[in-house]
Amino acid sequence: MLFQIFDAFKPRLHDSNSKVNQVALEAMHRMIPLLKDNLSPVINMLIPAIVDNNLNSKNPGIYAAATNVIQALCQHLDNSLLLQPFCTKAQFLSGKAKQDLTEKLA
Repeated sequence: MLFQIFDAFKPRLHDSNSKVNQVALEAMHRMIPLLKDNLSPVINMLIPAIVDNNLNSKNPGIYAAATNVIQALCQHLDNSLLLQPFCTKAQFLSGKAKQDLTEKLA
């Protein structure tokens, strides 16, 4: 069930319409404290959708929403669940996104 929900939700996290993208990130930020470690089955699918394009976005609302989501993940999920997906993404990112994710890893 969780996979079906997030399979449908994931494309909104990198929607070409910036308003849809931002609202999806803000919704994700609100979901994380509720779902916590129950997100573990879908975390490898979510991290790239949250990080790709959003952490390097020139749109300040999208960038802020993405950093809030990353912060919420770090606060509410077991860090061991985040280590591998964060490391994998940090290897292939550039610019501010790479810096932000590397700081979270540290």
